[in-house]
Amino acid sequence: MKKLLCPSMMCADFGSLENEVRALEEAGVDIFHIDIMDGIYVPNFAMGLQDFELIRGKTSKLVDVHLMIKNPGEYIDLFADKGANIIYFHPETDFHPARLIDRIRTKGVNPGIALNPGTSVATVEPLLELVDYVLVMTVNPGFAGQKYLDFVNGKIEILCELKKKQNLQFKLMVDGAISPEKILELSAVGVDGFVLGTSALFGKGESYKKIIEKLRAL
Repeated sequence: MKKLLCPSMMCADFGSLENEVRALEEAGVDIFHIDIMDGIYVPNFAMGLQDFELIRGKTSKLVDVHLMIKNPGEYIDLFADKGANIIYFHPETDFHPARLIDRIRTKGVNPGIALNPGTSVATVEPLLELVDYVLVMTVNPGFAGQKYLDFVNGKIEILCELKKKQNLQFKLMVDGAISPEKILELSAVGVDGFVLGTSALFGKGESYKKIIEKLRAL
């Protein structure tokens, strides 16, 4: 099965964002991953609406939005109407996550949930049959360049087992310090897609096309 390779655009060169998008599209990436941070839910600010609009306008590929914000329900219509294909939110940020998932789907967008390292599978298990994507954070959210948290592997294995046992249809994605070695290791377990930052894609001094080809071959 084809790995989903998803560049984390907060790691791209913002001085040449349009060229970055073009080069990544030509390299054959699958989904452009856009982190939206409010400085409240996570202690950092990241990409904004104008960044999203530029990227969405320059690619025909899927574009996702990872809402690392409080009150995500207030922004679903905004990003859906501007062309997001996938919207992730953290279930603990909404009082009624099942209702929010339904609202995202009603907008014609694929709903996804994002799980922090400290979020247990048990707390989100009832939602798994409702979503199209589950994004497991393998670092604490908010900053690029962190170290992979090995204890999250147990959660990934549980999700893979549940998916198989219950014939669930979501794509299992991972995000945070994803190196080529981690792609190889986690693909074998059953992970479908990988958000790529500085550990595997950006700042390597090699063309994105060559890097993506190598990652596909793993």
